[in-house]
Amino acid sequence: MDLQGFLHRQTPDYADTQALGRCLRALVEAGLDRLPLPGSGRTLERFQALAAVGGHDLGLCKLYEGHTDALAIIQQLGGSPTPGSTWGMWAAEPPQARVKVSPQGQSIVLNGCKAWCSGAAVLSHGLLTAWDEQDRQQLVAVALDQPGVTITDQGWHAVGMGVTGSVDVLFDGARAHAIGQPGDYLRRPGFWQGGVGIAACWYGAAQSIAERLRSHCALREEPHALAHLGAVDSALQAAADVLRGGARSIDAAPLDNAELLARRVRAAVEHSAEQVILHVGHALGAGPYCKDRQFARLIADLPVFLRQSHAERDLAALGRQVINGTWSL
Repeated sequence: MDLQGFLHRQTPDYADTQALGRCLRALVEAGLDRLPLPGSGRTLERFQALAAVGGHDLGLCKLYEGHTDALAIIQQLGGSPTPGSTWGMWAAEPPQARVKVSPQGQSIVLNGCKAWCSGAAVLSHGLLTAWDEQDRQQLVAVALDQPGVTITDQGWHAVGMGVTGSVDVLFDGARAHAIGQPGDYLRRPGFWQGGVGIAACWYGAAQSIAERLRSHCALREEPHALAHLGAVDSALQAAADVLRGGARSIDAAPLDNAELLARRVRAAVEHSAEQVILHVGHALGAGPYCKDRQFARLIADLPVFLRQSHAERDLAALGRQVINGTWSL
């Protein structure tokens, strides 16, 4: 079965994190998590898969994107994940939550708190950033079903994206192993390539939201709704174009630093997604918010997921990169 067929058979109404976990495990068992690596020549296929899951359910997409990102990172840095395992990719570094890594015999141990650990309660493993004794960032893999790992119910009170269960995880002498060398997580070309993949998730959700407006306009001739549909079409087309162009650029130069590319794509897709939310809401009114459960979930989840962008801070970083450049057609 292909990914679209799998998703079509699922009811997009995941009541809790456990339901998301069961669906993710089913995806893994079906081999539908084996996406082409970024820069492999098939990057667009990877983005299309992420967009498909995003259009189905953003809570599931959050876990699926993190899992597939972790698999790609481990492979890029020379590791090999346990067959059938499910992974979280947790790299948030708020100042009040930092994990320390220290050697102990032939292995390493983790101590500290990791925040924003999406799906921790339903995953088998976590891939996370920690800090060694020289204050260098080290990527580590840890099995979550061991003494020394406490998955809390703290740190997550969201309504949008609520079922992802992005909670704090406490480590107290938990055993782990290093993935790559200190600093490799941010240095590898795949870091910014993965950032473009996040934008594909946003696009998939925005496209699904927009389909409600297209269906509405196909049934009745309303000039204002058609105008909103035109605005939605131009926004989604722009987003799709930059994602396709981004995939081509990554495949053409897989070892290049993709920061500028990623910042541009993310900014464009974020803006397009926000335009879709605005225009669809104006055109359709309260009806689908109240009567279409999948739409209501997407429209609540997408603004939260979009905040993986840092808005004006990210735009300012993009501005610094292009201040001495030129634009051309």
